[in-house]
Amino acid sequence: MKVVTGVVGNDIHVVANRLIEISLQERGFTVFNLGVNTYLEEFLDALVETRADVLLISSLNGEAEGWCRDLQYLKSSYDFDDVIFMIGGNLGVGEMDSEELVPRFKGYGFDLVFHQVDLNEGLDALEALIAERRS
Repeated sequence: MKVVTGVVGNDIHVVANRLIEISLQERGFTVFNLGVNTYLEEFLDALVETRADVLLISSLNGEAEGWCRDLQYLKSSYDFDDVIFMIGGNLGVGEMDSEELVPRFKGYGFDLVFHQVDLNEGLDALEALIAERRS
């Protein structure tokens, strides 16, 4: 299973990005890491180029919403029906909670949304969704 990952927008959290890559590899995924400061369009281009099964976007600076709110619109130009779209990290600036952010990001086109959730918990949910879709 192939995963495109990276940090969205003007976020430069390199260490977290590398930990995500290592964790995915340890779980058997083939990882295409676009690094930090990645635009949404670059993620979608990489999905097309790699024919990946999953897009996992991370953000720690809390500015993901500004960079990701056009996902649904951009997805409409492609055939990504079988791709899992996932985002995690610190998704909101200030005192934002998951009850507010998760539905908002799902409305933007993400299947899995994790605000301030442990990486392994998010990856467990990803593997569960993959298993569910295979059955």
